Amino acid sequence: MDPIEPTELVDIVDENDNILCTVTRVEMRREVLRHRAVFIVVIDESERVLVHRRSQAKDIWPGWLDFAVGGVLQPGESYEAGALREVAEEIGIDGAELTTFDDGKAHPYDDDEVSLLGRCFLLNHPGPFTFRDGEVSEAWWVPIRGLEELTRTEPFLPDSTALLLDRLLSRHI
Repeated sequence: MDPIEPTELVDIVDENDNILCTVTRVEMRREVLRHRAVFIVVIDESERVLVHRRSQAKDIWPGWLDFAVGGVLQPGESYEAGALREVAEEIGIDGAELTTFDDGKAHPYDDDEVSLLGRCFLLNHPGPFTFRDGEVSEAWWVPIRGLEELTRTEPFLPDSTALLLDRLLSRHI
């Protein structure tokens, strides 16, 4: 599960993605400090997106829906390495072939609860998936064209939605 380890460390970065310091994840969340994160959209050959419900044990937005797997990078970890690690941990795909799903640079997302720089990736994979780390409580496929409506009627993670939804919809219209 995802209960926060009191000793888990996170790099804090400035708006240019320079590391300023390293703090505990608890402090990062409490102080809403800018950190690095990755977002990976999983899509299949039928143009469906893997949507999942987050575990109730998550430290932010428990039980909400998301259409990206991913998470916070470990100290010193590259975005690419973090994306591969998250795909292995969250959906059980080792050695995934990821495609960059942004312009190759980190983009900011800020609200009252989160401040981050995020990189976006795409994984074409039909499954099956193994939810190894307990961060996903359930998952199902949604046609890309139905995703926008679903995000209006269900609580979806605002960072994933802000960073990915328009890219995803414009890529597959």
